[in-house]
Amino acid sequence: MEIKLSNCNCIDEASITIEEKRVNIKYALNGVGKSTIAKAIELSAKGPDALKELFPFKFREKMNDPKCQPAISGIDGIKSVAIFNDEYIDQFVFKQDEVINNSFEIFVKNSDYDQHMERIEKLIIEIKDTFKNSKDLEQIIADLVNLSDCFGKSKSGYSAAGSIGKGIGKGNKVDNIPKGLESYSDYLKSKENVKWLKWQISGNDFIEISKCCPYCTSPTEKKKDSILLVSKEYDAKAIEHLNRILSIFESLNKYFTPDTNEKLGIISKNINGLSKEEIAYLVQIKDQVDLLKGRLVDLKNLTFFSFKDVDKVIDIFNSLKINMGFLPFLNSIETNKVIDSVNKSMDTVLAKAGELQGAINRQKIAIQSTIKDYKTEINGFLKYAGYKYHVDIELENDKYKMKLKHTDFAQSVANGNKHLSYGETNAFALVLFMYETISKNPDIVILDDPISSFDRNKKYAIIDMLFRRKRSLKGKTVLMMTHDLEPIVDMLYNLPHKFEPIPFVTFLESKANVIKEITITGEAIKTFGQICEENIASQGDSVIKLVYLRRYFEIINNKGNRYQLLSNLLHRREIPIVTANREEIKMTQLEQDNATMEIIKRIPEFNYKTMLAKLNNKEEMKKSYNNASFNYEKLQIYRIVFRNTASNDIIKKFINETFHVENEYIMQLNPCKFEIIPQFIIEECDKAFV
Repeated sequence: MEIKLSNCNCIDEASITIEEKRVNIKYALNGVGKSTIAKAIELSAKGPDALKELFPFKFREKMNDPKCQPAISGIDGIKSVAIFNDEYIDQFVFKQDEVINNSFEIFVKNSDYDQHMERIEKLIIEIKDTFKNSKDLEQIIADLVNLSDCFGKSKSGYSAAGSIGKGIGKGNKVDNIPKGLESYSDYLKSKENVKWLKWQISGNDFIEISKCCPYCTSPTEKKKDSILLVSKEYDAKAIEHLNRILSIFESLNKYFTPDTNEKLGIISKNINGLSKEEIAYLVQIKDQVDLLKGRLVDLKNLTFFSFKDVDKVIDIFNSLKINMGFLPFLNSIETNKVIDSVNKSMDTVLAKAGELQGAINRQKIAIQSTIKDYKTEINGFLKYAGYKYHVDIELENDKYKMKLKHTDFAQSVANGNKHLSYGETNAFALVLFMYETISKNPDIVILDDPISSFDRNKKYAIIDMLFRRKRSLKGKTVLMMTHDLEPIVDMLYNLPHKFEPIPFVTFLESKANVIKEITITGEAIKTFGQICEENIASQGDSVIKLVYLRRYFEIINNKGNRYQLLSNLLHRREIPIVTANREEIKMTQLEQDNATMEIIKRIPEFNYKTMLAKLNNKEEMKKSYNNASFNYEKLQIYRIVFRNTASNDIIKKFINETFHVENEYIMQLNPCKFEIIPQFIIEECDKAFV
């Protein structure tokens, strides 16, 4: 696809090619607009208005001018975009107990997983339908849960702080109204007793203001004590707990045996509070309630995970079968009717035990295989990238979670983001981004300078993980922006046979805010020695040839008279010298002649005096500067002319660093074919030649 951009941030125009189902790498200097291109593609998938985020500052006073609007074309087939950039890293936060929030969906829940689960669900459908079609079962479970909760939290099974303890622990004062408050019976026994109590008690705050009732304004001299007695005897919250308990008892009435209902009626209407015997009786009921509740909940929620820790499915059903004969408090006619339907549904499923066992075993094997594959891939990457961490995928609450572990620590590492360095976090974010992208399968994957900050070993480990493995971004449409040549050298020059298909790589060149791209092939990547020889043999300017020849002698560590003569020339010395034992000695004529003969073999037009005259002639050098085709050539000419007079420290540092071989990559692009020098540097150099 041919993508064209205009008026996006610093880019006036840009045209790039993206080949589908292939890795596309755009190599460019920082500041060219790589991130803007990536952002423009991402925003375009969100709708036409989203692109306004990239409105150039120089057009901010023309916001309504159609000619100034950000625009992008050639992306009609892109509806979904996954982008890895600083924003993704910033929002990538390790959870308290797992590496990534949705690790279950990314690493386990694939199509095979879903198919196996669907098969298992069909085999236990009779049990599911029993619960789905029975309102009674749903209500029983809800009431049993509520009744169990009323006991509060205590190892003994009964807590005075629970609803039962607060509601009837000190006696039922609704059925047993204290002496002196009989006149309030209708209110205390009404369904709105809690609201009435809150209303009545709140009025006590005003009772001292006047001798009249705060409610009816009638005299309160004889009624004051009884009015205040209500708040002393009653607590609205306690009555609320009592009402809750009585409501649950009433709802479960038909599921308790007559004897149980009779005893619960006595207990719930006690006057003086619960005795030890009554508490013990209630705890026995709770035990049976919890047992029945647990069985029903487990059956209702029966899934593959219910069988994960057993070898035979029949063992699970035997453990879940409900025998009401051992639950005497709940062994009523109505309870048995409901439970019989549940047990019958289990019998139906048990008839398919062999088939169910096979489906469960296949799912277990599939999950174990998937987890093993992911762990092998990720932990292999972490190991060979030099990280002392590894991951494990563990089952927790019916969900598989990816846990972070350290090689020196047996337990899982909680809050991983507090322990990992910036680089380690980025590496995890990038690898997990890849797996998340695989699961979502977007139309295009964008990697915005993903690995430039890593060292060489980690870079290749990440490239290998992203583009080579069976489960990777290989075969997807990927756009990778980078200012790092190293991964390109690996993929196009060192190991092209390892990447299939070979990535489509281009160099983004920007001049006057217009970006064009130049294809980079494996043949374009050379050692600097090869680049020097290529440029020396070219038809270019003699001054540039001299620079490259001197560099060539430098990198082959041959600093004999040829090198010395060239160095003297480029330093514009009238009389060439050499340094021996820290003393400067004039080169003899014979040394100069011999060196000249060697140089002429490479540069036939070489003559020391002629070239020196040119180097000292600013107009001639200006002409060479203006005729130079590439910025690297301009920079070398600038250095010769102004090396000791450049006023800008940034320019000085830049020309010195680009001139010395130790600051270059071992493998490079030819700077006389690719613009590797930023335009802003050349703009500063231009000023000196005005």
